[in-house]
Amino acid sequence: MSAGAGAGVGGDAAPGLPVAEPAAVARAAVGLIRRDGRAFAALLGLNALAAGAGLVAPWLLGRVIDEVGAGAGVATVDRLALAILLCGLAQLLLIRWARLVGHRFGERTLARVREGYVTRALALPPSVVERAGQGDLAARGTTDVSAVGGTLRDAAPDVLIAALQALFVLGAVFALDPRLGACGLLGLVGCWFSLRWYLRRARTAYLAEGAANSELAELLAATASGARTVEALGLREQRLAACEAAVERCRTTRMRTLFLRGVLFPTTDLSFVVPVVAVLLVGGALHARDAVSLGTVVAAALYLQQLANPLEVILMWAEQLQSSGASFARVEGVGLAAGPPPAAGGRAPDGDLIELTGVGYAYGTGRDVLRDLDLTVRPGERLAVVGPSGAGKTTLSRLLAGVDAPRTGSVTVGGVPVAELAPDQLRRQILLVTQEHHVFLGTVRDNLLIAAPTAGDGELWAALETVGADWVAELPAGLDTGLGATGHRADAAQAQQLALARVVLADPHTLVLDEATALLDPATARHTERALAAVLRGRTVVAIAHRLHTAHDADRVAVLQDGRLTELGPHHELVAADGAYAALWRSWHGR
Repeated sequence: MSAGAGAGVGGDAAPGLPVAEPAAVARAAVGLIRRDGRAFAALLGLNALAAGAGLVAPWLLGRVIDEVGAGAGVATVDRLALAILLCGLAQLLLIRWARLVGHRFGERTLARVREGYVTRALALPPSVVERAGQGDLAARGTTDVSAVGGTLRDAAPDVLIAALQALFVLGAVFALDPRLGACGLLGLVGCWFSLRWYLRRARTAYLAEGAANSELAELLAATASGARTVEALGLREQRLAACEAAVERCRTTRMRTLFLRGVLFPTTDLSFVVPVVAVLLVGGALHARDAVSLGTVVAAALYLQQLANPLEVILMWAEQLQSSGASFARVEGVGLAAGPPPAAGGRAPDGDLIELTGVGYAYGTGRDVLRDLDLTVRPGERLAVVGPSGAGKTTLSRLLAGVDAPRTGSVTVGGVPVAELAPDQLRRQILLVTQEHHVFLGTVRDNLLIAAPTAGDGELWAALETVGADWVAELPAGLDTGLGATGHRADAAQAQQLALARVVLADPHTLVLDEATALLDPATARHTERALAAVLRGRTVVAIAHRLHTAHDADRVAVLQDGRLTELGPHHELVAADGAYAALWRSWHGR
């Protein structure tokens, strides 16, 4: 029911989510390969056969030269030419087959990456999402996941084929003559230095580029969602300046990665020519001394000329591999943000008593919002929390609902710390109902089953009846009617009823209400309050009261001032005491 606040329209973008270390990314990649090991083995085998078939043609051409030099006839040349043709055809078919297997492997693996990302994102605590910002989470779930998928589908098979071809070609040159093989290998030293220079700088550069893109996405999302506030407070120039600065950071980081590629590709292109020239020079000298045949020199030169193509493929994809490697690190980093599993270890609360003892809390490194707060909420009572703006009321609601954990002290339900409850346990114990409510894409049924995945149709209809959502029965497909832009567009009252129906299905013993109807118009608020009354029946209620009529109807009222609990008791007693609450009550009534 609660929702993240996102980045404020007037502040800086929130810090991003963690990034996984290279070792963790490697383990994740190996894990993905193991889950589809047979397809990956087939991919390796087919690529190896294709690379082997490609090695035969240069060797046969060398044979043609030597046979003609030895006086062989046309029949011998035709036979060897036919063999070259057949080997080329076999290589073409094997490469096509390998690409088909590779693309299927890549699509299945991409699906697993997407599913894993969604699972980890949904497991993130709301406080983590709020601190990181929705822009970073969205950028990782779209741009970064797509980059990883493109690599798995396209780059990985191409690089694998090219790597096998390169190894086989070098091996073939060494098999022809170790001296020519050594010349070819030494000629590639310049290429190795260029690639090493690039790889040492690329990961940092691409991570910086991804972070800059996430920051820009967060700023744009926050500005768009708070456009009215920006206009009302005259923040237009400030937001434009912030966005322009973020765009400049994106441009700077992008230029850095372009510079790295601008150095890598020209130097490696030059390096491809060196091995061929070296073999021709050394091979020519050896042939002049009858130390090697002309066919062997030609075959070795053709092999090394052939080597340029797989190396060029590897280097061409090196940028994509580094970019997607950084993207993979950002995708895997989402799992790190969830932190360790709840420490309660499945312990069930013993009863419904909520106790706050010595609670202190601060946002980040700021001052304490709550200080030394002691409070007991008895099962079944209605407690109203009141106080001036900035007193810590909303912070208290977040601690009660387990969204945040206290910096000092403890918040327990039935003797178990609320923040240590597993999500399913917490949902059965305490739910936070805020001003914000969501209609998710999907059917009415999908929206309700979020709270109770195993609920049957009878339970769903009963929950809707409890909150007065009679309109669902009038929809064309009832529970299976789609909601959203292409289906039924739920208005504010209907959206709130769906949210409250989810509360009924979750069936918590305690509800924390942070002014759930404050943003609704009066007519909609009346409908919602009637539905809310049905939901509250028989439950413990902690109401964050910005409107004091809520406090008047509560069993007890807790007054917060500057993060401290200053008064606690029934409404009439606090009014009679003529303290801070009495002053608030008089102010509310205009006296």
